[in-house]
Amino acid sequence: MESPNMQTHAAENLRHRRLHPALIAIGLLLLLATAPVTAEPGNKGWDKLSAPLKARADSGRADLIDVIITYRDMPGGQEGKRLEALGSKGDRGFRNFKMRAARLPENALIALARNPNVLFVSRDAPIESSSVAARQTARLPNDQVLDLWYAGWGLGVAVIDSGLGNHIDVWPSPVQFDFIADPVNPPNGLGDGFGHGTHVAGIIGGDGYYSQKTYRGVAPYADVISLRVLDNEGKGTSSSLLAALDWLLDNATLYNIRVANLSLGKAPEEPAALDPLVQAVEAVWDAGIVVVCSAGNYGAYGNFTVTSPGTSRKVITVGSLTDSGTGDDFSDDYVSTYSSRGPTPFDHFLKPDLIAPGNRWIAPVSYEAALKASLPDRVVSNVYLELSGTSMAAPMVAGTAALMIDQHPDLNPATIKARLMRTARKIPGDPTATGAGVLDIVAALDYENGWLADAPSPVVARSDEANVIFIEDTAVLWGDSQWSAGFLWSDGMLWSDGFLWSDGFLWSDGMLWSDGFLWSDGMLWSDGMLWSDGFLWSDGFLWSDTVDGPVSLLSLSSGGEDGNSPAAPGPESFVGTSDR
Repeated sequence: MESPNMQTHAAENLRHRRLHPALIAIGLLLLLATAPVTAEPGNKGWDKLSAPLKARADSGRADLIDVIITYRDMPGGQEGKRLEALGSKGDRGFRNFKMRAARLPENALIALARNPNVLFVSRDAPIESSSVAARQTARLPNDQVLDLWYAGWGLGVAVIDSGLGNHIDVWPSPVQFDFIADPVNPPNGLGDGFGHGTHVAGIIGGDGYYSQKTYRGVAPYADVISLRVLDNEGKGTSSSLLAALDWLLDNATLYNIRVANLSLGKAPEEPAALDPLVQAVEAVWDAGIVVVCSAGNYGAYGNFTVTSPGTSRKVITVGSLTDSGTGDDFSDDYVSTYSSRGPTPFDHFLKPDLIAPGNRWIAPVSYEAALKASLPDRVVSNVYLELSGTSMAAPMVAGTAALMIDQHPDLNPATIKARLMRTARKIPGDPTATGAGVLDIVAALDYENGWLADAPSPVVARSDEANVIFIEDTAVLWGDSQWSAGFLWSDGMLWSDGFLWSDGFLWSDGMLWSDGFLWSDGMLWSDGMLWSDGFLWSDGFLWSDTVDGPVSLLSLSSGGEDGNSPAAPGPESFVGTSDR
């Protein structure tokens, strides 16, 4: 959410430049759409609270609530004393982030926000963890090429998920740190009571030994470092994830970690600039680590459904493709019905960045996994499990990033992101669903042109004139003409002429859109109504692929009364839609 000063500055820019009236109208609409709640008289700090916290602060209750406080300056002991005075029942600091996690009475939130050093206060929101043919679709190199040339040798890939169980396919001996058991000094020891993390790790670094390489991962000789932030039900908290990312910044060099995979997410409750998870993953990205996030499994709810921290414009956000299993004929493949659509709420970043096969993936599962008991018909040979979701698509991209670094160790995250998008197989469709196209591993490894310092995802805006969508000029945004939107997205898209905006060519490319449906429900995410009190969840087990339609998993709530209408996502309901 922009501050009043930022909005005033933007309005001044609009006033002092001669712009097309339609563009001025767009700018004003965007300002209105992102304007903060007006502070009540004498209630300083009200605009420092996220929308869910405003409702709690208004209640006047003394009920305890978990929050994440972002400070202007690194908080020290004095801030801890202030939290104690406000009734904090315990707080957690971070070495690398200007943040603290605390449990406070709801009626103390306004007093907390009035602290001049407090920049913003967010919920410590719970989070969730969101196929031979699929490997062929992404053009995974064959065994001979893979074994001789590149396979992620010695590269550390952090899998931030529900843990990692012992499995014959995942070697050399992986390492795990548990940020649920002890977020400050996480113990080292393997275990994955849920099963999601082992599955994701197998897609990245499993060597397929048990299946004679049939279910091999993308980078089978990468070193997997498991950072456990989700419990045996696939649940976790934002503060546990922040603790894992904080640890990663301190220990990446020790474990040679160059890639991090986050197949999890939560509802965005504030703009990216104020979202603690987004700020944390961007700090990891800036430290030289490629961060890959799943887009989320809420595509059935339309646009604006990408989950945090995949809402960061820096990181690589991955949607899911359903492969129809017809070999080299890709014409019948399509974006998975569950794959979340962009643009992002609040900021309108064009996401996902690309898509990868994520439907009906067979990969390793831990022996003790709850998912094995919950999904007995998806267990393969007692050591593999079939799951679907953007959680399965993201590790394909993470594994590919490891291969690219193995091939060229000097590659930085921005260049890897740009090359993945440039070389993706272009497909027709809505770019807020398809991204830049389908992951093509061989093409990404073969492409060796260009080096970028930064490659942020562009902003999009809609004009009411001729139903045109304007997209930020990536050639200017990324500082190189070879990275223009015409190269990154489908060649079948029709790009309009440029328009001057503010201090540069913000909307210099626009593509013709079919209807005005994209922005028809901008309030979809405004009050978290789809998410109840949602958790940070894994997002790989939510969606079934049976021919009979949606199936309730984990013995939780089913869909509507007719059995075909998906229930609203949240901690009490996980219902999928059929892609096969």
